[in-house]
Order: sequence, then structure tokens, then C-alpha cells
Amino acid sequence: MSEFVKLNFLSMSDVVANKGKAKKSHEAMVIFVDAKLALAEQTAAQMPHLAELVTSASAAAKFKGKLHSSIEVLNPAGISAERLIIIGTGDGKPEINRLNLGGVVFAKVGAGRNAVVMCDLAGGDAAAAEMMLGAQLRAYKFDQYKTKKPDGDEPEKLGHLSFAVTDVDAAKELYAPHKGIGEGVILARNLVNEPPNVLFPIEFAKRAEALEKLGVEVEVLDIKALEKLGMRALLAVGQGSRHDSRVVIMRWNGAKDKKAAPVAFIGKGVTFDTGGISIKPASGMEDMKGDMAGAACVVGLMHALASRKAKANVVGAIGIVENMPDGNAYRPGDIVKSMSGQTIEIINTDAEGRLVLADVLWHVQSKFKPTFMIDLATLTGAILVALGQEYAGLFSNNDELSERLAAAGKKTSEAVWRLPLGKAYDKMVDSKFADMKNTGGRFAGSITAAQFLQRYVNDVPWAHLDIAGTGMAASNTDINHSWGPGWGVRLLNQLVADHYED
Repeated sequence: MSEFVKLNFLSMSDVVANKGKAKKSHEAMVIFVDAKLALAEQTAAQMPHLAELVTSASAAAKFKGKLHSSIEVLNPAGISAERLIIIGTGDGKPEINRLNLGGVVFAKVGAGRNAVVMCDLAGGDAAAAEMMLGAQLRAYKFDQYKTKKPDGDEPEKLGHLSFAVTDVDAAKELYAPHKGIGEGVILARNLVNEPPNVLFPIEFAKRAEALEKLGVEVEVLDIKALEKLGMRALLAVGQGSRHDSRVVIMRWNGAKDKKAAPVAFIGKGVTFDTGGISIKPASGMEDMKGDMAGAACVVGLMHALASRKAKANVVGAIGIVENMPDGNAYRPGDIVKSMSGQTIEIINTDAEGRLVLADVLWHVQSKFKPTFMIDLATLTGAILVALGQEYAGLFSNNDELSERLAAAGKKTSEAVWRLPLGKAYDKMVDSKFADMKNTGGRFAGSITAAQFLQRYVNDVPWAHLDIAGTGMAASNTDINHSWGPGWGVRLLNQLVADHYED
């Protein structure tokens, strides 16, 4: 990822002191107006001359102050910037999403600019901290493998985006946890965006080990250890690849009672999925580098929690494999024995993620006795048919956990939609030759996949998030223009912060 912007806080009084100087100290200044074209309170008090400028410029441009709309004034008199960017905040209904507004600010300013933002919205320095996180996320760009710029593009310089606040020290303190969350999202994005010839299972495990610098305990289980544990379902998926499979266990012990039961997050990490012997169509197969978005989220989440010193005991576990179709690959018709002792008939080698998760879920629930388990996986194309890219599918055996996830999703705009589980669906994954088969057929594909996973959680409160529609190939938003969005890091961090810290 290239870095195009340095983010920092400035004192609003210092910015105001520079107004009217002959030499402009910033390329751009950002101010906010509401639907009545009224300036934010402190800006109006300290730079009253801007009111007339906003009125005349708005009349000329037919600008109404609608949320996220903007106009520009070049070489404005009486301020220390070469251009004035006026951004609308609307009528306050619905309440302004300050994270998104920060992303909009970065987009309006542009990469490589030296700009200052007058942050005197409702919420004060806390609002500024959230806006800075939005700018941090919107500034992300994964271009490390580009060696040439398109014709006509100027080399991008490092920009400086400063947020002018009332109290710089207070704003820095408020931003500190946001910064770690942003870094966690960006880490997840980087992992999803990496090409599969770079991010194979062993390399993925090495990147997870970097969390040790933040105080996370990391254990990497190699082939020998996985065989000893009996993770034969997971190992079956990776046996056709020349890259050995791995399981990574990450532990953050931030609660006062280090022995208290942890919460647990489990991620599917298929670094590339050809479909195996049941090979996928060639068209679009390159997107299967993102079939590890669940594992990427778990690693990013552990970074976020450790960075902000979350007061919770947390286990993050990821199963990392590559699904390839060589002469040693597992086949349709094979029967494999999972770590739980349950046997699985392979119907389709492209239904591989549930095999990976089955063993990791079993290991986590039996070894760590967690308060709950949440797994994330780009598991089924069927969830895209059902929900598109707007919601992740939520399946759970616990109403309270489901409600808390949904509430966290509303706060972070990473929405989940609960779908049913039930004994009737069990019949669809029952096998004539083994305890179960790894696909239930065409109908209710996302549900039968979740029903399969439920057989590996026992009585632990559990939720499964099918993120095939949200975890990769993401639509652009105010805070993300990346193919890999890092979906779920903020959602799960919010869940932990709201309910599971000391």
C-alpha cells in the first residue's frame, strides 16, 4: 500500500491566526455548512467574513448544503489557503455519519495535498477523531505492484491532511484507539488484495506472526501438528497444493482475569480456490485470491484489539489452505474423518471452506471453552444471490449474540441479516455413506452450509457470517475504494467493545 497522506491535528486558534497572510500556508481549507448554509459555530465566530463568501458562492453554484455535496472557491480572500472547499452537512436527518464524512473530506481534498479541515461539528474533538479515521480508510490504495503510472498522471506526492480542533492533546487521545482500528482494517485489506503467488499459506502465517509485536501470543500449527490433532478435513482440502497448510492461533489476554473464558473468532483462509477436482469456470477465477477474507478479518481484528488494549480475552483462529487440483487432490466420493470424529463424504471439492472451518471450530471450542464463537467465511455464492453485497448472511444458535451482532452492524454500517437454521435442513446434508456430506445441493445453499458447521460447535453460543458478498470485490463507499474492503474488523471490534470488555 502506498502512503499518500499524513494525518495530524492542529489547533484551530493557530489556523485562524494565519488568516489573511499573503503567503498561503495550505493548498486547501475545508469548512462545513448546513442545509441553511450556516457555518459551523466556531468557524462563524472566528472567521465571520466567510459567511458572505459562502452565500455568494452558493448562489452562483446553486449549492444547497446537502449532505456530502460541495463547492470550491479559488484563491479566497482572508484565509490561509489557495482554495476553500465548502462541504454540506445537510439538515442533520439522519444523524451525520462522521466516519463517512471524513472519507468524503479526503476525496474532496485529493491525494498529495496539504490541507486543513476546520473540525467544529457537533461532537467536538471526538467528531474530529472519527473523521480522521474515515480519512485514513479512504486514503488507502493498493498499488505496490504497479511499476508505471498511466500516461498523463503526475507522480503522487505525500500529502498532509490536518484536522483543526479545539484541544490537540484531547483529540490525539480520542484518536489513538481509532488509529489501531484503522490499521486493522488496512491490514485485512492488504491481505485480501495480495496475489495468491505471494500470499500462500506459510506466508499468510508469517504475517499473522507479526502481531506478536503488539503483545498477541501467536502459535502456528504445521502439517505435523495438524496431523497429530486429527484435522484431516482441513488437511484434505490442501493436499493437492505444493504449499503446506497451516492453522494459526492468536491470543490476546487483555481482561483483568487472564484465566477468564475468552471470546473466539475463526476465519476461513483459502488463499486460492480453484475448486479442486470440481474445478471452477475460468471466468472470474482470479477473484478466488480473496477466498481468505474471513481469515484476513480475524487477523485485522486481533491487530485492532491489541492496538487499543482491549480489556478482553480473545482467541483468533484461522485455517489457511490452498485448494488445487493435482494428482494428490481430494476427490468427489472421498470420505474424510474430521477432528471431531465425524465423517464427511465429499460431494463437491469446491465446497471446501466448511471442511476447513469444521476442524478449526472443533479445536477452538474443545481447547479454549470460549464464551462464544463467531466464524467468518466467503462460503457460498448462494449468499450473493440472496443478499447481494449489502448484507452478510448471519446464522446462529443464539438470539442474544445475533441481536448484538446486528446492533454492532448498524453502528458500523457493516450490516448483517439473519437467516434460518433448522432440523429440516439437516436432512439435506445427511449422507448415505458417512455422517454427513459436504454439500446439500442447489437449494438453500447458504443455509445447508451453516447447518453443516453447526455440527462442530456443540452447545457453545455461535454465529456464522457468510461474507462472500461483502468480503471481496467490494462496491465503492465513502471510506473504501479498495477491492478488498477489510469487512468485519470494525463490526467485531464494536461487538467486543460494547459487550465483552471488563
